[in-house]
Amino acid sequence: MSRQLIETYRVHEQTIKNKLDEFRKLPDNLFFREFQFCLLTPQSNAHRCWEAVQEISKLKSPKIDELRNILRTRTRFHNNKAKYLMEAFKTWPKISAQLNNEDRVLLRNNLAKEVKGYGMKEAGHFLRNIGKSDNKIAILDRHILRNLKELGVISENDLRIRNSRHYHEIEEKFLGFSSKISIPIDHLDLLFWSNETGNVFK
Repeated sequence: MSRQLIETYRVHEQTIKNKLDEFRKLPDNLFFREFQFCLLTPQSNAHRCWEAVQEISKLKSPKIDELRNILRTRTRFHNNKAKYLMEAFKTWPKISAQLNNEDRVLLRNNLAKEVKGYGMKEAGHFLRNIGKSDNKIAILDRHILRNLKELGVISENDLRIRNSRHYHEIEEKFLGFSSKISIPIDHLDLLFWSNETGNVFK
């Protein structure tokens, strides 16, 4: 399985590098859109969530009813996520001030604690999308966990993350596997996504 994965990576390597380079070059003034996007993606279609973010960006002073209307047909749990977005508009200055912290694990953990609507997965997703993950953190969503189980990296019991300690344990296994096959963890994330969806997105 690992050999096949490495061969697949060689086919998509340049596309993945280009996408990660795009994330690293993202202008600071667009970080907030990625911050919103990662609030919306849990259990929802990423492309539809990005459509919602683009619509929200056209609003001058968003009101919660406007956010609900935009989210209603594009993401699950639109009422809760509209509340998270309203909170995000208020807290963004405080959050953005932390983003130069080069301890990516600590930064991820702090965001997961401080941002309503974020867990470690969403915080890691956001940092990866603005080029600040540095192959130090994992985005442990369902497709990652499924792939890791198929590769024998984790067990059936690890498919449902129980708490933050368990998240860290699986993350360490993922980082170890990444090191073993010499494919950086950010690259593996996009490779797994590409294998499942047929394209490299966010």
